[in-house]
Amino acid sequence: MDLSQFSGFLVFLAIFTMGFWLMIFLLTFVIPYWLVGYFREAWKYRKEDKTVAKK
Repeated sequence: MDLSQFSGFLVFLAIFTMGFWLMIFLLTFVIPYWLVGYFREAWKYRKEDKTVAKK
């Protein structure tokens, strides 16, 4: 394996590793944060609609 193949392999490994950790970050923090915020806001609006309908 010469230097160009080795450097190409290192570039591939770096991109693959960054993509892997980005997916881990998205799946464990960003997507749950987005879903919890969405459901919390939907529940708040549903609760407000019920109180307005009672008045």
